[in-house]
Amino acid sequence: MKHRRSFPDVLAGAVFVLIGGAFAAGSLGYELGTPLRMGPGAFPLLAGAVVAALGLAIVVKGLVAGEVAAFGPVPWRAIAVIVLALLFFGFTVRGLGFVPASAVTALLTTLASTRVRPLMAVAVAAGLTAAGTLIFVVGLQLRIPLVGPWLGF
Repeated sequence: MKHRRSFPDVLAGAVFVLIGGAFAAGSLGYELGTPLRMGPGAFPLLAGAVVAALGLAIVVKGLVAGEVAAFGPVPWRAIAVIVLALLFFGFTVRGLGFVPASAVTALLTTLASTRVRPLMAVAVAAGLTAAGTLIFVVGLQLRIPLVGPWLGF
């Protein structure tokens, strides 16, 4: 019996192991606390360990029971638009404020797909902006202005 290896699974699993390991290693610089009084490093350590363990499971699956999968063309346009949208958000959130930066970012990411119509993209962007504002600004009390100084407010 010949084992088939899945290079994409092994590669993806290795990326998860690296990211999880980096979070776990970074968390060791913070106080871990006790199980009843967890410190600031406890959650990143736990999350990093879980991500690394899942990555290891994906690597093992890729080495033992991999599947040969045919890949289509790489969606370079979508990758570029999403990366640009994330960079836009990171560089403009303090100046534009959370709501405008989130709205433009959500609009750009929905337009990465060729199947999304402009009206649907606007509706999705509005919904994501409202949800993000409720979760991060209202719920988690993130200290970022809703509308920033670049817009004159």
